[in-house]
Amino acid sequence: MTELPKRLTDLLLRPSLLWQILREYFSLRHFSRQEPVNDRASLRQFLNTRASFVAQTSLYGYLRTRTGMRYPELFEDDGFVHSINIAKWQLWLDCLSDLAVYCGGMLMHHPQATEAGVSALMQGIVDEIINETGIPQDAGEKFPESAEHVRQRLAICNWENITDDEQPFSHSPKSLVRWAPIVDELKQLDEEIVINSVRFRWQKVRRELRRNLDAGKILMEKT
Repeated sequence: MTELPKRLTDLLLRPSLLWQILREYFSLRHFSRQEPVNDRASLRQFLNTRASFVAQTSLYGYLRTRTGMRYPELFEDDGFVHSINIAKWQLWLDCLSDLAVYCGGMLMHHPQATEAGVSALMQGIVDEIINETGIPQDAGEKFPESAEHVRQRLAICNWENITDDEQPFSHSPKSLVRWAPIVDELKQLDEEIVINSVRFRWQKVRRELRRNLDAGKILMEKT
């Protein structure tokens, strides 16, 4: 009888790991179709799914590029998987933070928008997403503190100053450099490329929001 590869055996013996991989795989492809962002629910969905998309593709893409053919072996090391999961959740928080700032700025461009209204809307939606997520078991001890930093950023954000460019996306590129489980010497060499790669991933998300956002309907719904 042919012996199963170790990676496949691990997955069969650890259904939770298999489910995690499948869930992440399909979540990255779930929103390939274009959908309107025209109410609170669809804005919340957009924030959550696109933050996850950029966080996961940026992190896994960097790891795959840095490790090459050894990439599959990373997931056979429980300690390394633990570090990957911590990095994934920390990067997700910073992606959620950046995208929320950008979305709020886009809403603020509408004539009907007010600073107080946009602030309350964006803080409320992000708070809902974070509360629903809770504290994932694999997120690490710093997750609650980092989640609070996201809330604080939105609470003091000057929405009128948010521009439709890369300016709002200031946290997530640096977050990948900080949290990726790669030795510091290599991350220092990679820093500029890594930061630019995250900024590049946001370009598609920004185009998608411009194309599908109906700020008037969202603001009317709130009132």
